[in-house]
Amino acid sequence: MLSLTAVQDGAPVPVPDPVRMVHLQLRRFAGCPICHLHLRSFVRRHAEIESAGILEVVVFHSAADELRPHVTDLPFPAVADPQRRLYHRFGAEPSARSLLDPRVYSSVVRAVTVGTVEFLRGRAKLPSLKPTGGRLGLPADLLFAPGGDIVARKNGVHADDQWSVDEVLELAR
Repeated sequence: MLSLTAVQDGAPVPVPDPVRMVHLQLRRFAGCPICHLHLRSFVRRHAEIESAGILEVVVFHSAADELRPHVTDLPFPAVADPQRRLYHRFGAEPSARSLLDPRVYSSVVRAVTVGTVEFLRGRAKLPSLKPTGGRLGLPADLLFAPGGDIVARKNGVHADDQWSVDEVLELAR
């Protein structure tokens, strides 16, 4: 059992949850443009995810004060893990390949473009110039059954290598 706390309201976050599956996302740093773009797809389909019996939980390797302004509008818990305890536990280590892998280049351009437009419209905050834990994190996804077993996991090989909403829903079936 993991003892996590949502930065939005300080509420405890049960992982595993006694009745729902839990999709635990290990993202990169607070304000990461790639993570922000990815999470928007989960926000848009949140009702569908919930109706499938899945609790969405997203973790960043940022301090709570650094993370909070970036996650206030998320409809699911966001957790700060500045010491990367969960990342170490689940094998999501930092790597230069997170941004050097050619498969991430188009995602970086798209994410920075969308992030810049959202910032200029007042809908997004800029990330820190020196984010806690750096910029070289690799994402990971884990799906926990209500009893606590990990039924599926993915450790990304670059910064935009994570499950889509469709993949999470399919894995949860």
